Amino acid sequence: MERFICGRRSLKDASWVLQGIPLDMTVSRLHGTSLAPSSIRKESRGLESFSFNLMSDLETLTFADIGDLGMVPGDLGRSLETVRYVSVGLFRRGFRVASLGGEHLVTLPIMKAASEVYPDIAVVHLDAHADLRDQYHGMRENHATVMRRVAEECLECPSLLYQFGIRSGTTEEYRWGLKNTSFYPLELTVPLLKVIPELQQRPVYLSLDIDIIDPGEAPGTGTPEPCGLSSREVLDALYSMKGLDVVGFDIVEVSPPNDVNGITSILAAKLARECLIMWGGGNR
Repeated sequence: MERFICGRRSLKDASWVLQGIPLDMTVSRLHGTSLAPSSIRKESRGLESFSFNLMSDLETLTFADIGDLGMVPGDLGRSLETVRYVSVGLFRRGFRVASLGGEHLVTLPIMKAASEVYPDIAVVHLDAHADLRDQYHGMRENHATVMRRVAEECLECPSLLYQFGIRSGTTEEYRWGLKNTSFYPLELTVPLLKVIPELQQRPVYLSLDIDIIDPGEAPGTGTPEPCGLSSREVLDALYSMKGLDVVGFDIVEVSPPNDVNGITSILAAKLARECLIMWGGGNR
């Protein structure tokens, strides 16, 4: 298996563990997310390990890449339970967990695991879509319902779900978000900076759907949504979170078969590299 740039095999002395979650069972438009973890790893080898923005090198961080978790073909429940079981074991051992999806539903079992260890956790959700449907295609567990389930099942209260950059959803999702979550549609940097003091009081999990970025920069996704943010805007927002106690993050919905020249995979790899460098030193 080709590992993420600078990733080690051994968990010994690791502060972060990276896992691939090749789930692609509830995608509603174009499939291909099961190929994302391997594609992101491959494209990471084309990046330098040094970050000009952070003036630090990924080589100074000891982190382990444990490869892809085994999904059970055709069995969504068992696949999600595999993700939860592995993730909770990592969190309980004190590791911070980085996950490469896979469709966005992977966030739900990771958050079920994280909330067992960090019951006061907050989630920062960057996405084009609200993902707040109560059900979709008759399913309560779906990539279009994932944040509704996270808000209702994994957090002390739904307002601990902070949603930014949302530009697509149903009327019901919009109203539910305004009423229940910390909902900031269409905007990212300004509202994020305002809530940083709130987020500093508790552990934080970041869930980043690649389609928050405009499809002109990130075409390799199954549900592209026009008029998105730039990769620079998203990176700058991430840098503003540097002082937070981030215990895990995921990057999801990259779909290599729908990409152009691997540019979405390499963007995801760069986002992951920056997150690992930024939070690799630990804030606890």
